[in-house]
Amino acid sequence: MDTNAKIKVVPLDWSDDCNIIVGQSHFIKTVEDVAEIIAGYAPNAEYGFAFNEASGPCLVRTTGNNKKLIEETEKCALAVGAGHSFYLILKNCFPINILNQIKSCQEVCQIFCATANPVQMLVVETEQGNGIIGVIDGFSPKGVENKKDKIERYNLLRTFNYKA
Repeated sequence: MDTNAKIKVVPLDWSDDCNIIVGQSHFIKTVEDVAEIIAGYAPNAEYGFAFNEASGPCLVRTTGNNKKLIEETEKCALAVGAGHSFYLILKNCFPINILNQIKSCQEVCQIFCATANPVQMLVVETEQGNGIIGVIDGFSPKGVENKKDKIERYNLLRTFNYKA
C-alpha cells in the first residue's frame, strides 16, 4: 500500500471564450470517436481534445481543428497527469450541444465537469500515478435566488433558445 499519497489542486487553464469538458474514458479509440461526435453534432465547433493513455507508451493522444485549443488540452492533460482522463475544449459550441453524445460514447466512463467557469482538479498522486478525485467548478454560492433572479434565469434560458 502506498502511504505516500498526496492530494494536490491542479488549476486548468484555457481560452476565455471557450468551454471545457473533462472526463474519464477507458480506451484510446475515444480520440477518434469524440472527433466524429463533434463533426456530426457540432460541425461549426472549433475544438482541441487530449486523452491521457494509461498503459503502453502512456502518451497524451490528441486531435482537433484548432491548434491553440489542442495545445491547451495538452497542457491540461499533462498538468493533471491522470491516466485515462480526457480534456475537450470547445469554441463556438456549448457543452449542452454535445454532452449527451459524449456521455453515450461507449468508451466514456464518466464526466467530471462541463463548464466555462474556472476549474481546479483535485488529484491524488501515488507511486503508480495520478487520479482525479474531484473537481472544483466555479465558485461557492453567495445566497439563494430571489424573485428578480428567477425572472432573469427564466429570460436567460429563452435568450439562448434552451426553453420556449
